[in-house]
Amino acid sequence: MDTKAFSELFPLFGNASPETIEGLLSITTEHQYPVGRTVLMEDSWGNAVYFIQSGWVKVRRLTGESTMTLAILGQGDFFGEMAILDESPRSTDVVALSQVSLLSVSAQRFIQTLFRDHQLHHKMLQLMVQRLRNANARFQWRNQPPALKLAKTLILLAESYGEATDQGVRIINIPATDLAEVADIKPKEVEIILTKLQSKGWLEMDDATIHFINFKQLSNLAGRA
Repeated sequence: MDTKAFSELFPLFGNASPETIEGLLSITTEHQYPVGRTVLMEDSWGNAVYFIQSGWVKVRRLTGESTMTLAILGQGDFFGEMAILDESPRSTDVVALSQVSLLSVSAQRFIQTLFRDHQLHHKMLQLMVQRLRNANARFQWRNQPPALKLAKTLILLAESYGEATDQGVRIINIPATDLAEVADIKPKEVEIILTKLQSKGWLEMDDATIHFINFKQLSNLAGRA
């Protein structure tokens, strides 16, 4: 992958210098994971930051025998940065929702790169602040109707990771349990709402994807118009 393609794929590196990107590309390690494989284990010490080259993952927290999906991440995003920045064990684990291709950079080399490239450092802070804003927005949705919470969640995923098509925008068909936990509603509510949206012709679903045919109407439902 050349520096231009790398910076276009990963927004984090949009303003990074070509020298920074070339240096990182020379030290990245590629990883392939099948559906359902755990990428990072909870409580393991952070020794690398990971960049999603293709595919989807879920970030979850384990409490005893139960799990809670906290976020869904897709192509162009990254994870593992919190553990390497505060030098503490990871508080979550990451599981592949699809076939996933990742690039990793060791914690030490990534931190050194952040210190050398101030534009990269600044962009990292911006993206972390955006994640906090998204988390705060989800907290503010907590008392809203299930359909509104699910619509907002789907819009956020589509805007962040969706693939544009001639008919609309396409994302992975996320399991109802994971989608419910991220949206803070019940899995049965997810199934009912998605069925209604299909009947309206706003989206189409198969085993692999959710295809938003009428993205404008879904945005209206989510209050994003």
